[in-house]
Amino acid sequence: MKRRQIFGFLGIAIAGLLLAIGLPLFTPSPVIAQSNTSILVSAAASLKEALEEIKPLYQQSKSNINISYNFGASGALQQQIEQGAPADIFISAGKKQVDALEQKGLLLPGSRTNLANNRLVLIVAQDVVGISSFYNLTDSKIKKIAIGEPRSVPAGQYGEQVLKKLKIYDRLKSKLVFANNVRQVLAAVESGNAEAGLVYATDAKISNKVKVVVAADDKFHSPIVYPVAIIKSSKNPTAAKEFVQFLSGSEVKTVLRKYGFIVREENKK
Repeated sequence: MKRRQIFGFLGIAIAGLLLAIGLPLFTPSPVIAQSNTSILVSAAASLKEALEEIKPLYQQSKSNINISYNFGASGALQQQIEQGAPADIFISAGKKQVDALEQKGLLLPGSRTNLANNRLVLIVAQDVVGISSFYNLTDSKIKKIAIGEPRSVPAGQYGEQVLKKLKIYDRLKSKLVFANNVRQVLAAVESGNAEAGLVYATDAKISNKVKVVVAADDKFHSPIVYPVAIIKSSKNPTAAKEFVQFLSGSEVKTVLRKYGFIVREENKK
């Protein structure tokens, strides 16, 4: 009994000593940190630079959210989502792909909005001369014209519409070199593998190896719009909603304009 009393007094004395000299007692500290959350954004290739600049801006206030990107042709990304590939958010370079997912019930209802718009332009390498309009593409000197695959690349779809509207598509058909995404079109012109190409104004803006010959008249193609929506099967819908909401803010609009995108004050569906 005396031993227990002695040990008890010793314990009290040691605790008092620790408090007196400022050392902490051995008590468990509360758990404060929140577990990290990851969201995957499948986005059109033409958004690559802008979205990569937007990511750190978002993580300044949401450091626990890890954002990963999957860039590619909008049609290919659409097919991936339809086949069950993981994705939390989809940003397409055209309405067609998002419409298809919406019709199949693969989007979170009410989550769709429009991020930005773009323009389609005809580009050539910096040292190329003698091309000043789409009609010059029919010249026999022009052997290859790069364009996105119309069935999966929205830029290719818009390009095909323009060439048909100008009634020169049939004359150019044998010259067309189809690419899997718009950045491959840009690369083909930069490398000289094609004398000309049809890309977005934003793609031409990031390259110092090409120049814009002319912009296509908007009335010659469907509206170039970038819809964004949350995938219904998202494992982190709350985090996805927060990121989509952030995309509509002033910081993001500034970045998008910097890269040449057209941003409306109100980009609702």
